[in-house]
Amino acid sequence: MMILWRGPFRPAWFPRASAAVCGAALLTCMISAQTPPAKNPTFPDGPGKAALLKVCSDCHGPESAVGQLKTRDEWTKTLDEMAANGAQGTDEEWNQILEYLDKNYSLIPVNKGDAKQLASTLDVSAATAEAIVKYRDEHGSFTAIDDLKKVPGLDPATVDARRDRFVF
Repeated sequence: MMILWRGPFRPAWFPRASAAVCGAALLTCMISAQTPPAKNPTFPDGPGKAALLKVCSDCHGPESAVGQLKTRDEWTKTLDEMAANGAQGTDEEWNQILEYLDKNYSLIPVNKGDAKQLASTLDVSAATAEAIVKYRDEHGSFTAIDDLKKVPGLDPATVDARRDRFVF
């Protein structure tokens, strides 16, 4: 492939660039022009968001960091690996990121989680989390979203907002 640059606005780097580099750049431009842009997930506001965007943007986009749901333990392991690979953050930033990920991007094991874990991942009060555990103990395991919505004191909108994160 030969690239001919016409007009007076030829970049200064062009004469020194190899044909392979120029071809790859052109191909990238052609593909991106035909491919709709990926959806940019909206990161919920809250403590830890700024730290996540700061620390996770050095090596990759923060979108890829939250591309899959994990348990808190898996998030901890992932953050440890990032730090081992050179990601820079203070201890406070790492803690904030973990709490943020747990609250917004962790799987919610509604039939196995204790009240503390449910309070964190569902972002509900300790009393509401205790009510979930009590209801589960009295009525058996949850089998669907609608079962969870029957818990007294649990806002159905809270359940609906996290419906993709539940593990029954």
